[in-house]
Amino acid sequence: MKFYIIKRILWMIPIFIGISFFSFILINLSPSDPAEVAIRVSGTTPTEENVAEIRQELGLDKPFMTRYADWITKALHGDFGKSYITRQPVVNEFAEAIPATLYLAAAALVIILTVSIAAGVFCALQEGSALDILIRGLIFVGTAIPSFWVGILLMWLLAVKIPVFPTSGMNTPASVVLPAVTLALGYIATYVRLLRNTMIQNKQANFVLYAKVRGLKNSTITKHVLKNSLHSSLTAVGMSIPKLIAGTVVVENIFAWPGVGRLCVTAIFDRDFPIIQAYVLIMAILFVVCNLLVDIGVTVLDPRMRQEEGA
Repeated sequence: MKFYIIKRILWMIPIFIGISFFSFILINLSPSDPAEVAIRVSGTTPTEENVAEIRQELGLDKPFMTRYADWITKALHGDFGKSYITRQPVVNEFAEAIPATLYLAAAALVIILTVSIAAGVFCALQEGSALDILIRGLIFVGTAIPSFWVGILLMWLLAVKIPVFPTSGMNTPASVVLPAVTLALGYIATYVRLLRNTMIQNKQANFVLYAKVRGLKNSTITKHVLKNSLHSSLTAVGMSIPKLIAGTVVVENIFAWPGVGRLCVTAIFDRDFPIIQAYVLIMAILFVVCNLLVDIGVTVLDPRMRQEEGA
């Protein structure tokens, strides 16, 4: 097991290098001169003199690989530069925004797990019934609607027509309900379908037949089937966590949620390259690390995986 973990960690090194390189070249792919952008956002008219001065200040006059080496070295120490707009360290900007995004993603994850498990178990137990078809149909239709349209509909219904929840900001605990539901709808159908199909397959397994022969209660058998079915969803749930965090961009802008998604969109419109670079790098690393942790978790829990991986 230790050898497997070490091997996976070593494989992450070239992946991190590739991610960091891609994040860095974003500035060079832009048709705009970062120095000129930095001058314009400060309300100053660019001239040859101040553009040259800012290029020197930002280190843009150095060779490409030298700038990349300087940037990645500073990034490893938590220094992603300063925002062109606020002139504050990028780390401080993310430190202020990330708690709101984590709060929203956690609330959405709770909704996803609660609704998916309840609906998935019910549909599996009522396989082929009218209620099974109706529930799955409603969930799939809700998932097919774009998140921005779902958010607008929820705002119209539960904030305008029926003033129950606030429409923007993070002022009260109720503020998270509408954005969390909007964010969660895109994932619920996947887990309902996955859990339902896995439970239906497990109901035909030998351990269920033996449990019935032993005279165990249906509720006990259902618990065992559910326990074995949840195991197959571990990878999907683990990979949904970074997707929830990175996928809050649209939802945060609809509901004016002060998270990293809104911060990134604002940076894109303002061409605030240091924030964009840091966002791409952090989100990519988050996906890679979560994937590693999920793979290790599955390998630890499933002996068959340990045999396949030689761990």
